[in-house]
Amino acid sequence: MKKQTIYSSQDSLWARITRSPSFIYVLISPLFLILFGYVIFPFYQTFIQSFGSEAGLNNYKKFFSLESTSNLEALWTSVYISVISVITCAIVGVLMAFLLERYDFPGRRVLSILVLVPMALPPLVGVLSFTFLYGESGIIPRGIQHLFNLEQVPFKLKGVWGVIVVHTFTMYTYFYLTASAAIKGLDPSLEEAATNLGASRIRIWRKIILPMLTPSIVAAALLVFMISMASYTAPLIFGVERTMTMQIYLSRTNGNLDMAATQSTILSFVSISFLIIMRWYQNRRNYQNLSKGISVHRSEVKSKAMKVVSVILSFVGVLILLLPILTLILISLSVDGTWTTQVLPPEYTFDHYKALFTDERTWRPIWNSLQMGFVATLGNIVFGVAAAYAMVRLNFKGKTLLDILIMVPWALPGTVVAVNLIAAFSEENIFAFNQVLIGTFWILPLAYFIRHLPLVFRSTSASLMQMDQSIEEASRSLGAGWWMTFRKIVLPLTLTGILAGTLLAFVQSIGEFVASILIYSTSTMPLSVAIFQKMYAFKFGTACAYGVLQIILILIVLTISEKLSKGTAGSAI
Repeated sequence: MKKQTIYSSQDSLWARITRSPSFIYVLISPLFLILFGYVIFPFYQTFIQSFGSEAGLNNYKKFFSLESTSNLEALWTSVYISVISVITCAIVGVLMAFLLERYDFPGRRVLSILVLVPMALPPLVGVLSFTFLYGESGIIPRGIQHLFNLEQVPFKLKGVWGVIVVHTFTMYTYFYLTASAAIKGLDPSLEEAATNLGASRIRIWRKIILPMLTPSIVAAALLVFMISMASYTAPLIFGVERTMTMQIYLSRTNGNLDMAATQSTILSFVSISFLIIMRWYQNRRNYQNLSKGISVHRSEVKSKAMKVVSVILSFVGVLILLLPILTLILISLSVDGTWTTQVLPPEYTFDHYKALFTDERTWRPIWNSLQMGFVATLGNIVFGVAAAYAMVRLNFKGKTLLDILIMVPWALPGTVVAVNLIAAFSEENIFAFNQVLIGTFWILPLAYFIRHLPLVFRSTSASLMQMDQSIEEASRSLGAGWWMTFRKIVLPLTLTGILAGTLLAFVQSIGEFVASILIYSTSTMPLSVAIFQKMYAFKFGTACAYGVLQIILILIVLTISEKLSKGTAGSAI
């Protein structure tokens, strides 16, 4: 009886503790601790380092000095490229969405499938394919030169406009996805009513269609702006040194760590500011379609002339979308060192693909990326599911802060994340378990974990929001504990969202280049850095074989993710 009394008093004490309003903060404290240790603390260390050893404003004065304007030029160039990229991506993405969702024409189905092909191109691989296609020694400029016996190539992608073209091709999908989702929800009865009242087509566009698309367009614009500001690979390949990411890289490689920290801090504030603006805009009241009409029906193109034009344009569109991947496949089969002044490689071989899995030195970067990507993604799953459940199912103060902190790594450029980690983990501290992480295996998985925190979190949150909470309440009322309810009901019902985010996080880790180039070591060289090194060693065949392998993996992952999430993976993230 005595033991039973003791146990019951202990049970009641535990019940009182768990029911306390403060207990929820005990549950969510590990989430904030992880974010503090690996997002806030590294950023704080970089911020402190940006003041230099004398703790003054000298580095900031140098940055904004009019005597040496390289940093100001870099900031202006980054902003300029980002603004132009937003405009060009919006034009291409919204027009593609409108054409594919509102009109039915020959070639539409093929185009609607291939329109997302740029998502399968990792940043480094995409830039390389454009270099081989449209660069000074590219296949198309050189082919035109040989065809018309010209002394010089008629055009070539280089400099700022080369970066903008690559950005447009690889980033218009953000506008396409958001705009197409909005267009599908438009009620045609609104346009019909406006037409019956005598409104012109331009007025309908200005007063009805554009206001309904505005939230999607603004969200995509802010996202593209942030990603463009963080762009590193395209400026590197096209020789644009006056961008913020390139200045950070140059300062870091030249040993000027204090200036690299200053540049990273300034770029971080710009990126985080736009992240906060994007979150604020998404949460404010938007235009909504309150009518009960059916969704938009595609209009068939009936004119024979327009059908011929649409077939030609569809063919051109398919060719443009497929050319980068076809070029990579072609060059991956070429013999290294044989392609010099010819339009196309003169000799071909399958040896590069054999070497991927038989040569230890060639296989090592693939194995490194698989290992480090697996470790990072495992961390993303645990953190992402826990954070999503806390955000959607628990009520506590600080939800907005938690959401912003999770999304901050997505806004920060990879160069900034790398500089933050270098500043924080070049010496022993409690978050590194009293170890120096720089130069070890663990620093790259940590970088990938931080960079891709939002992926599993966002996709799991989307699944939880669609799940009726009354199912969990029914389970509890039948006597099941929280853990059994979570394991038997919540996890199975949200598994597709979790898997979609997990696959995307894993494939992003394998393709990560920007952060990797600053913190890898010879023993932990990932696949993306290996591609970069092979490229600069003029081993184009091996570099492109690596790239094709990445593309195949990404295509498989995107297909599985879209099927698991029923087409909502992209919008959730």
